[in-house]
Amino acid sequence: MSNANHRGSHHSQLAPLALSWLDEDQHGSQVLATARHLLAVEQAIQRVLPTPLDLGCKVARIDRQQITLAVPSAAYASKLRQLGPRILANLKDNGWNLTEISVRVQGGLHKTQTKVTQRQVVPLDDQALAAFDTLRLSLEPGPLSDAISKLLSRHRNN
Repeated sequence: MSNANHRGSHHSQLAPLALSWLDEDQHGSQVLATARHLLAVEQAIQRVLPTPLDLGCKVARIDRQQITLAVPSAAYASKLRQLGPRILANLKDNGWNLTEISVRVQGGLHKTQTKVTQRQVVPLDDQALAAFDTLRLSLEPGPLSDAISKLLSRHRNN
């Protein structure tokens, strides 16, 4: 087993142990209950938000009836403020008595929350390659002709 695999299995074995310890410790159980509460509210909010806004929004704090949301940029914050009434209505419908939303920008937040999507490339068939080749030959030399040459080169090498 490689070091990375061993390390991953070691961490997965420690997680239940840590949660068990937190549950048994009085202060730890309060921390764990708060974390679970914040995560539950966060999940309810994320169901309402469009992608990618749902990925960049984290519940930072709940104090009385005010919820503070952390976002990675001012653009996220602006959009979130627009959706505030919708978010509060959804939370109220789900049993949370929250009446005010505060939004805080935290620059490093986005780095850990982005989803990496694989780009799907569909190879061009012979007919498509022939059509691009014909187009390239009919063009004057320049940026478009160069771009088509690169496209043809990439697809013929695959």
